[in-house]
Amino acid sequence: MSRPTPRPLDLDRFDRRILELLQEEGRISNQELADRIGLSPSPCLRRVRALEESGLITGYRAMLDAQRLGLSLMALIHIAMDRHTPERFAHFEAKVAAIPAVMECLLVTGQEADYQLKVLVEDMEAFQALLLERVTRIEGVSGVHSSFVLRRVIDKTALPLERN
Repeated sequence: MSRPTPRPLDLDRFDRRILELLQEEGRISNQELADRIGLSPSPCLRRVRALEESGLITGYRAMLDAQRLGLSLMALIHIAMDRHTPERFAHFEAKVAAIPAVMECLLVTGQEADYQLKVLVEDMEAFQALLLERVTRIEGVSGVHSSFVLRRVIDKTALPLERN
């Protein structure tokens, strides 16, 4: 069952600039943010709070260096399921959500696969263990195809606020 898509919020230039700066520098002070967008601190803070309360800003996070943590192998795993039922998909999604190495799980269309997983592990041995001991043992998985990331060409976390 899909959720209804929320209506996009109407954002003025100040809101867009606030969002751009917070995506780049989540720890920026309100004073610095206000200075950089050309507002006084009080209205700037009110706008940030309104964006948070609207649900548009969903949180603030620290970005970590995976290499420095020893997580040097990124792989994309395409998963085919044996049956396309809501129960089968819900079971699969719950199982992969419990695997710490799974960074992203996408339900996809237009290929042989039903899901694409992005996983991050230490090395090929850890990948093999993840694949053989966890992923392929999930009930309903009927096919697996893996690709390994050689280099991240573009690696964004900021959402595009300007439409091209």
